[in-house]
Amino acid sequence: MALEDAKTQVDQAFTRSELRGLSFENAFGGAVSFLRRKYTKDLAGAQIAVTGVPFDQAVTHRTGPRFGPRAIREASCLQPYDPPYGWGFDPLGEFAVVDYGDLAFDYAKISDFPAALEAHAAGILASDTAMITLGGDHFITLPILRAHAAKYGPLSFIQFDAHSDLWQDDDMSRIDHGTFMYKAVKLGLVDPKTSVQIGIRTECSDYLGVNVIDAREVHETGAAAVAKKLKGIVGERPTYLTFDIDCLDPAYAPGTGTPVWGGLSSSQAAIILRDIAGINLVGGDVVEVSPPFDHGNITAVAGAHVAMELIALWGWTRRG
Repeated sequence: MALEDAKTQVDQAFTRSELRGLSFENAFGGAVSFLRRKYTKDLAGAQIAVTGVPFDQAVTHRTGPRFGPRAIREASCLQPYDPPYGWGFDPLGEFAVVDYGDLAFDYAKISDFPAALEAHAAGILASDTAMITLGGDHFITLPILRAHAAKYGPLSFIQFDAHSDLWQDDDMSRIDHGTFMYKAVKLGLVDPKTSVQIGIRTECSDYLGVNVIDAREVHETGAAAVAKKLKGIVGERPTYLTFDIDCLDPAYAPGTGTPVWGGLSSSQAAIILRDIAGINLVGGDVVEVSPPFDHGNITAVAGAHVAMELIALWGWTRRG
């Protein structure tokens, strides 16, 4: 990039007029929008809205994911210079992606939070814009699923996680990141027969019919075989994908609230995400990135890559 060109590329998070295209600003300066996309609440012409949900008041152990969206955005500034490796196309060049900013909510009125997030998601989806969310703890997926199910009907669901989040909890007013999946199944938001959890390595007494590919199966059969099995389960149905960063082994993602040994490597996750290209992804999130427990930002870098892969997955089936 010529110096004169560089002089005109100033804080594209605010000045970008074209929503498509790579970005060539300094990674160490400027506003930290996700992938240097434009910050905007105007979804006219946008195909994907990346939004942050800095909420962590549903955790069972260490707080910190409220800082996840900011850290993931900062880590993403290393990525928008080139198309993501291995996809064979440029999602940022072909699709209009914006940074919609964070959900605003009153942290002192926790009971109001689920409805606020559901309305936030429904507003994005109402404009026929896809939604990729940066969390936040894993409870946020439940209100987001409500909005997606209202638009698409019961969804096929892919969950990368160390935990099933299927603890029995029939009190739908409770806000708990360990029970969101139980409620999603019981409320009919997801179809367990066409849903799958990957990387599980904690005990669960009842998976409620959800298919499980635990961490040991990933290690023993290989990432490519897992991706093939996963695609066979979800089929061509509208699919939502949630990626809890603790699916990765703590060696690859130390910054999370409930780390569990024996998890996936970054390379295994990358292979699976790329090899499931062709699924009908309608939305997704990456959650439980907790920067206070990772001073090297390793976890935020992983989260930023996952979010980029979600954009690529969405775009793969929608290319002209």
